[in-house]
Amino acid sequence: MKHIPDWFMYLIVFWAFVMVGSMSVGGYFMFRKFLKVLPKRDGKSKLDWQNYWVERSRSLWTEDSKEMLDELVAPVPGPFRDIAKHSIAARIGQVAVESGSTEVTRAHCIEGYIRATPKRDYRSLVTFLDKRGIDYSAYRHLLNR
Repeated sequence: MKHIPDWFMYLIVFWAFVMVGSMSVGGYFMFRKFLKVLPKRDGKSKLDWQNYWVERSRSLWTEDSKEMLDELVAPVPGPFRDIAKHSIAARIGQVAVESGSTEVTRAHCIEGYIRATPKRDYRSLVTFLDKRGIDYSAYRHLLNR
């Protein structure tokens, strides 16, 4: 029987840690997605409501508001950008529809963007808005909830 070199054993142990770590990260994101699909008290899941608001507000979007949405999701890393864009667009659409507006304006985009952003990300949100020169003073009260 041949003796297996020590470096090969260390390589196998290292590779096992890499695999367990990768599966843990993937499992975390899959579990978060699973939680979004679970129905709430009203019988619809968070994803159902996002799809509802996107479809309901689809005709209200103008070229200017679409460009504003693209600008707002620009700092999101590429692999997550489409998902973030959909959830932010849903929130913006909800704000626009509930206000009774005939189109999505820049003001709706800013308010919906703030409402769609988790509280833990407010610092980076404010930094991003300041860097872009976007006036959010009318919605400062939303950042203090």
